[in-house]
Amino acid sequence: VQLQASGGGLVQAGASLRLTCAASGRTFTFSSYDMGWFRQAPGKEREFVAAIKWNGGSSYYADSVKGRFTVSRDNAKNTVYLQMNSLKPEDTAVYYCGVGSYSDLRYHKVNYWGQGTLVTVSS
Repeated sequence: VQLQASGGGLVQAGASLRLTCAASGRTFTFSSYDMGWFRQAPGKEREFVAAIKWNGGSSYYADSVKGRFTVSRDNAKNTVYLQMNSLKPEDTAVYYCGVGSYSDLRYHKVNYWGQGTLVTVSS
């Protein structure tokens, strides 16, 4: 299973970004798996950001991003997205996507990790 996150960059506080995580793998059926987003700020531990169920029917978020971030997916494109609005300097981190069980993703129980993408928010 390969997961590749992209879409990061340098933005000013208050701006928006959309991150993309593209999944691939010969035996990996993307539409069967719940997905999560995580982030790791410099000098800090990796933290959970958001999770979405395999069919996109439900999702949940860390309190720190609730109301500003939205996770979605397109199973036809094997892709999960993270729309980030009203970005704050404290959102600066490397963002990762991962595959795991929906209710366990908040505990970082991830079966496959993707490569990250850096988001930098300037004040």
